[in-house]
Amino acid sequence: MSFGGVVAVDDLSISLQRGAITGLIGPNGAGKTTAFNILAGSQLPSAGQVLLEGADITALAPHRRAALGIARTFQLAHEFARLTVVENLMVAADLQGGESVFNTVFRRGVYQAAEREVYGRARELLGFLGLDRLALEPAGSLSGGQKKLLELGRALMREPRIVLLDEIGAGINRTLLGQIADLLLKLRRERGITFCLIEHDLDYVSKLCDEVFVMAGGRLLAQGTVAQVRADERVVEAYFGGGKYEDAALRSKSGATA
Repeated sequence: MSFGGVVAVDDLSISLQRGAITGLIGPNGAGKTTAFNILAGSQLPSAGQVLLEGADITALAPHRRAALGIARTFQLAHEFARLTVVENLMVAADLQGGESVFNTVFRRGVYQAAEREVYGRARELLGFLGLDRLALEPAGSLSGGQKKLLELGRALMREPRIVLLDEIGAGINRTLLGQIADLLLKLRRERGITFCLIEHDLDYVSKLCDEVFVMAGGRLLAQGTVAQVRADERVVEAYFGGGKYEDAALRSKSGATA
């Protein structure tokens, strides 16, 4: 992916295994979020392909990819601040009868039945996320961590197969971070959802991820388990610019932007 003369993603090749939790890590400016934008369809790559189970989806718009089961969250929450928490989930659902003017005027029964079904799904999901007590509160009044949970909930409303998580743990406390980790593991175990996450906290990545891809300068630098990439001198060089490897320093690196 090039922006003028700047190559943000350069000959990157990664593969996400079905039902796995994969980490995408790297120092600031490595190209991680740009790679997510390409996977989600908000940016078209200058060259190369995006394949979903062998089918080329490179030219598909984001909503077409969402229909195929690809969802994402953002590093900064994008809630509808004046809508309630439950309404924020409801607007993320697909195939709503109320989206048709004909249904709302001439087929109110169809519209109302769809609305009830979506509302029930949203309340069930809020209970799963631990946000049910806040269902009728304005989403703008939530804490930063609660907004991250709401982002995850909106992604899950479409019952996706793949969820791309862009620093879902950035800026939230360790207790809520652990809660989100437990939720992701449960979703992978019970629903078979495939996750790929951008994260800087390698302890968190180690708890969650089956495999890790390391980016630097827009390219793939290394891949393997967290233990393997921690021991890779190229990864140490990319994060710290050389010097003796200090595990504690790498472990505590968090909160930076891609």
